[in-house]
Amino acid sequence: MRSLVIGASGGIGAALVEVLALRGEVVGLSRREDGLDVTDEGSVARVMQGVSGQFDLVFVATGALEIGGARPEKALRAITADAMAAQFALNAIGPALVVKHAIRLLPKDREARIGVLSARVGSIGDNALGGWYSYRAAKAAVNQIIHTASIEVARSHPLAVLACLHPGTVETELTLGYTTGHPRRTPQEAARNLLRVLDEVTPAQSGCFVDWQGLPIPW
Repeated sequence: MRSLVIGASGGIGAALVEVLALRGEVVGLSRREDGLDVTDEGSVARVMQGVSGQFDLVFVATGALEIGGARPEKALRAITADAMAAQFALNAIGPALVVKHAIRLLPKDREARIGVLSARVGSIGDNALGGWYSYRAAKAAVNQIIHTASIEVARSHPLAVLACLHPGTVETELTLGYTTGHPRRTPQEAARNLLRVLDEVTPAQSGCFVDWQGLPIPW
């Protein structure tokens, strides 16, 4: 089995590399080690062009809750155009660009999987608290992007699986200061959960939005 992890230097990304190494060959790419800036298509194209062969699994583990010191908004008055644009660039457009350039790496004659980190707060139907406008909107956008991509990809790769995955609250730098009241799990536990769930998604379910237990999340 060959796996490709985008965002391999992050908490969940590094744990995914570690767990996937037990299954076979793993290629890990990150901004820190490889100069892969998912907010810059030129960077994505250049780095991804250097990857060859076919992969059974591609996992996009990039993302951030705070960007440039901007914390999640608690009210409309806290929204700024720059902070919102930065959230969309990293958490929605970035994964879209990676998937765009990763499709050529998937085999067409057998099952292959693309998992993308999302978040429950990206659910429109399961939003009872409000706030966090930019992060919520960016995650909702990436869910729509991956769901839409799954429809197109199925035409050329009928056995492919694309899925948006909520990892739960994980002990990483991303969640530091935001975990009060939520059960937490280590990056290694999260990685095992995410891979187990992704393994269980069938091509007929491609484009789904599920949590770390494999339970569907409302759009």
